[in-house]
Amino acid sequence: MSPKPPDIRAFSLEEMQALVADLGEKPYRAKQLWEWLWRKKARSFDDMSDLPKTFRARLAERTVLRPLVLVEEQRSNDGTVKCAFRTWDGHVVEGVLIPTPTRLTACISSQIGCSLSCSFCATGRLKRIRNLDAQEIYDQVVLIDGLAHKYYREGLTNIVYMGMGEPLLNYANTLRSAERITAEDGLGMSPRRITVSTAGIARMIRRLADDGARFNLALSLHAANDAKRDRIMPINEQNSLAELKDALRYYTRTARREVTFEYILLRGFNDSLADAQELVRYASDVHAKVNLIEYNPIDEGGFGRTDTKEAEVFQQYLDRKGIIARIRRSRGRDIDAACGQLANKNAPALKDGERVLKT
Repeated sequence: MSPKPPDIRAFSLEEMQALVADLGEKPYRAKQLWEWLWRKKARSFDDMSDLPKTFRARLAERTVLRPLVLVEEQRSNDGTVKCAFRTWDGHVVEGVLIPTPTRLTACISSQIGCSLSCSFCATGRLKRIRNLDAQEIYDQVVLIDGLAHKYYREGLTNIVYMGMGEPLLNYANTLRSAERITAEDGLGMSPRRITVSTAGIARMIRRLADDGARFNLALSLHAANDAKRDRIMPINEQNSLAELKDALRYYTRTARREVTFEYILLRGFNDSLADAQELVRYASDVHAKVNLIEYNPIDEGGFGRTDTKEAEVFQQYLDRKGIIARIRRSRGRDIDAACGQLANKNAPALKDGERVLKT
């Protein structure tokens, strides 16, 4: 069997220049091709109208272009839009457009499924099928931006890597997608408008600092003592709070950037005054801000949501102790699009058997 042709968007600019030379074209064609792929968002070689047809035909013989396809939209009562995307090899992954009065945010996925099994998260019950390529992550932004223009007549203001999967377990593709999203010859978004959320992998957090990553970093904390965090996040057994603290302090010192802790309030589990005191001590050591998140019910989740008044008491305690904290209200809950609810319950995934659960 002959090998499958490579996806042209996996090429670096230097590799693309070499390909263009090998095809006997003038060097400036590489720049044109690069622009069509990343700035003009071409979805096929036929879209590249100012490239000669013979050149496009030879490109199609040597390479492929495999854009992500939007196969379903669901609109929430609050205006949130959940998207199902189909990959070139037939898998389904979800992303979300989250509108607020001041922002239009794309919540995007980094993996098909997830390997981490966090007990409060529906995505953690799915098998991890594979990592998404950088161009597949990039395409989510392009397609969700299209929906932002369609429904709100404005483009995206923010991007969060908080959908399916663990971005730091797909490190190279996460970084390359962010580079293409922020590059002047890409989508040109500010890196300050991008947040990558991790469940906490200490060695990869250190690597982010060493590699000079320019986006914002958020850590899904959810408990500030190891016993509780072990119960809800198995990854904590290999990445203890002490190890994470060391890595985060290295990151903030090296990258000169703050981090944000994401903290889902689970009724009767992590929302007491004692929990707040532990969170204050931990966040103070790292100089972290805190987003308090409403729990969104999932099938057989076993947790309940903290009452609004109790959540406000928790937040006010953090404020009094000098921790910047805000309560992040959930959006899209009625269509299973809120934080922790993405689980491929969309029609295409169910129809084609793509909602593969762990056993």
